[in-house]
Amino acid sequence: MPVIHSVNDLNDPRVAEYHGVPDPELLRERGLFVAEGRLVVRRLLEDGSYRTRSLLVTEAARASLADVLGRAMAELPIYVVSLDTMRAITGFSIHRGCLALVERNAPIETGVLVARLSAARLLVVLEEVANADNVGGVFRNALAFGAAAVLLSPGCCDPLYRKAIRTSMAASLRVPFARVGDWPRGLDGIRAAGFSLVALTPAAGARDLGDFASDPRRPSRLALMAGAEGPGLSAPIEAMADARVRIPMAPGVDSLNLATATGIALYRLGEGTRNE
Repeated sequence: MPVIHSVNDLNDPRVAEYHGVPDPELLRERGLFVAEGRLVVRRLLEDGSYRTRSLLVTEAARASLADVLGRAMAELPIYVVSLDTMRAITGFSIHRGCLALVERNAPIETGVLVARLSAARLLVVLEEVANADNVGGVFRNALAFGAAAVLLSPGCCDPLYRKAIRTSMAASLRVPFARVGDWPRGLDGIRAAGFSLVALTPAAGARDLGDFASDPRRPSRLALMAGAEGPGLSAPIEAMADARVRIPMAPGVDSLNLATATGIALYRLGEGTRNE
């Protein structure tokens, strides 16, 4: 069983690292990220893909996680504080009084990740998506609709930023991801691995998503590429695509929220493969 410690002193050295949790850059420099909320922390501990360094929780949160904490590693420190103490330590209001400090895994190169996904049929590629809610939403969709990984351009939001994790409902802790360092030439490596690059765009000249998805001649391995809301995919990236698809919409509507659009596209492109 993990060891439970009651903490009342804001300056207790055992919780010193939690004073920096509002600063994502500081956390990244320390090789850490923070997971927030009972559902996210539960899934973090159940999945086991990352090493949890410690938990900072209220007594109510500790009690709600008792079953999963009972199976957690014996050396995991759990610091129990009042909600007011937690706010004073961290500097912000913690969702449902539950926070975990987690060690980042070593970054993986895109080529190495893609090579591991020899059976994968569907990937997601994001270009310059800086909004944490959208990145989290895309990861949630990727997990739901069977995408094997998410690949990110250098300017995308960190999927391990606490808001992205929370919005993804911990999907960004479960779906593998990598940054494409040699952008955009790294996309050629994805194609060389057997994936056709499919650009998601609202442009009128693009092919209807449903028509493309149901075409028996379409490639079996697809990398869906999407850009940030507003600018969308850049012209060079769209020009690299093997296919361009659009979601038909009612007259007068020019676009959808990025997470919504990728969810629709992943659902259609993944039909027939999710139960294989």
